[in-house]
Amino acid sequence: MRILVANDDGYLAPGLAALVKACEGLGDLDVVAPEQNASGTSNSLTLNRGLSVYTAANGFRYINGTPSDCVHLALSGMLDQRPDLVVSGINNGANMGDDTLYSGTVAAAMEGFLFGIPAIAFSQVDKGWAELEAASRVARSVIEHVLRDPPRFAPWLLNVNIPNRPDADTLPRTITRLGRRHASEPVIRQTSPRGDLLYWIGPAGNAREAGEGTDFHATANGQVSITPLHVDLTDHATLPHWRDWAAEGAR
Repeated sequence: MRILVANDDGYLAPGLAALVKACEGLGDLDVVAPEQNASGTSNSLTLNRGLSVYTAANGFRYINGTPSDCVHLALSGMLDQRPDLVVSGINNGANMGDDTLYSGTVAAAMEGFLFGIPAIAFSQVDKGWAELEAASRVARSVIEHVLRDPPRFAPWLLNVNIPNRPDADTLPRTITRLGRRHASEPVIRQTSPRGDLLYWIGPAGNAREAGEGTDFHATANGQVSITPLHVDLTDHATLPHWRDWAAEGAR
């Protein structure tokens, strides 16, 4: 068993060290992470410059690029052996609902999935790394479960959100769907010391669709949320309408 460990908070992030600890003893580990915090970079790849790979004192490799860069480089030639599993995190804050479209943590796992490798993204619900050791125990338990009882299909992609609680490893685990958020809060305007107007992206909006069965509902009710993801963005429900629309336009 070989496991590739990545994240989006950077190679010095406590969450990465916690996920590596969770994987110890489960197989041979390769750690490849961004040099700096790359939250919100989604699935972006760096195509306008070359990327450099460095090795930290603890053996972690880090790249001056995005989380997707890290996994892409690792799987397309940097590693001598292909991993059997890709894990990402543990992220400093939730990746639920629409957040998954922006998340570098989910993107790193998704890059493994796109290469045909099972993958799991792990996040804590609240920022600040509180109760990270308990989250690490959850991550290990989930990984052990999929190794012991793997799904009957592959690859697969899971998005796991863990409440920041000391008893997180004893909480129920619920299979969920993604909820929805309101639009982001307004941008924040700021004037730089040189008098230039700057804009900061506003905070994420509140949950809009957080009913039973969603990741928001599960974590709000003291459960670990596990959401199976895929990357097919096709709007299958409206395909018949668009086919009729195209046919009308061709007449």
